[in-house]
Amino acid sequence: MHKLDVSNEKKDKWSAASRRASSSDKSGSTILFSLKNEVGGLIKALKFFQDKHVNLVHIESRKSRRRNSDFEIFVDCDSDHIQMKELTQLLKKHAEIVDVYPSESGLSEDVMSEVPWFPIKISDLDLCANRVLMYGSDLDADHPGFKDNIYRKRRKYFADLAMSYKHGEPIPHIDFTAEEVGTWGVVFRELNKLYPTHACKEYLKNLPLLTKHCNYTEDNIPQLEDVSNFLKERSGFIIRPVAGYLSPRDFLAGLAFRVFHCTQYIRHSSEPLYTPEPDTCHELLGHVPLLAEPSFAQFSQEIGLASLGASDDAVQKLATCYFFTVEFGLCKQNDGLRAYGAGLLSSGSELKHALSGKAHILPFDPVVTCNQECKITTFQDVYFVSESFEEAKDKMRSFAKTIRRPFSLRYNPYTQSVDVLKDTNSINSMVKDIRHELDIVEDALNRLNKHLRA
Repeated sequence: MHKLDVSNEKKDKWSAASRRASSSDKSGSTILFSLKNEVGGLIKALKFFQDKHVNLVHIESRKSRRRNSDFEIFVDCDSDHIQMKELTQLLKKHAEIVDVYPSESGLSEDVMSEVPWFPIKISDLDLCANRVLMYGSDLDADHPGFKDNIYRKRRKYFADLAMSYKHGEPIPHIDFTAEEVGTWGVVFRELNKLYPTHACKEYLKNLPLLTKHCNYTEDNIPQLEDVSNFLKERSGFIIRPVAGYLSPRDFLAGLAFRVFHCTQYIRHSSEPLYTPEPDTCHELLGHVPLLAEPSFAQFSQEIGLASLGASDDAVQKLATCYFFTVEFGLCKQNDGLRAYGAGLLSSGSELKHALSGKAHILPFDPVVTCNQECKITTFQDVYFVSESFEEAKDKMRSFAKTIRRPFSLRYNPYTQSVDVLKDTNSINSMVKDIRHELDIVEDALNRLNKHLRA
């Protein structure tokens, strides 16, 4: 995940086709116009709809976002192209037309064809989870296990398991060797000495739960299936085994569906406190405790959702923000700094360095952070600190809105799929769902008030 090896793709552009109206038959249309705050203004405007025999389906008003003294009127109606043209000409004499578009309008096939492929449903991850860029069963010459044929054979075993895995299957149970358990134990003991004074409170809250439910102990390597079941109950995330490094696009795509691609192999025993790649010590001790935290899980998923269908340049920026938050992020707690990044929480030496008071630390700002160089084999040149996960999430949401993409997405937890909001029909469907949720909230408040008054 750390290496950002991406190439240029076509820039995404918003197409005028999304505003194209039908030239004949009656169809649904939407018109947004602005009125001055004066008596009888709306009645005068609606009279034009009556004069042109345009049937109103839905009407809403809101305070204008352009001028505080004006109101904006949002109208769904049945009309044909000629009626709408005549109606807008009349309205222009009395109101300011903000927008007009047919309700069936959407993005053209030409526009969508320029968008990079991305998974729509969770099972689509089967199509991209095996595109391993680095390591897997192959090791570089400077890897600690390169000359160890027994270790390399073991790594191929793990890689083959991950490459054959399909969504919905149970994650294979591993009988870890005594050497692997010993390596895990060294890492576990070293890091647990630092966590009380270096890890964030959310991490410290969840680690004992993992000890209780997934048998996180120094003499046992947890099974990914147990960890996945635990996460699903806590935050909706699940684990998917992976053979090695994925591209930023493929890794972030998994997060969009609350799927964390997780290695199952252990680093080489000759250097238990060092690994040139993410191994299961990094995943289980660094990432998992915070993926069990709902607010952090939401933060991770939103980075993933922002990456779907985005350009390579945008994906690289999102991946860099991920690197300096989820991997190497700091937050303010207990009148000091604490680590929440998995790269820090799984590396004792860098964890101590980041909180030593000697490291270069800046406030997390995605616009700045996205251009920072990511270091793989050395300590980072700079670390970024957030006030909280919520602050980081809000900043990432604002940053995601600047990414050029001709549609928006929302995650559907019932179908474990993403809805592409690329036409007014899909947007209206989402509005109906939101209204239903608001009805539930209103009903709950009414029941609570009645109970309090009783």
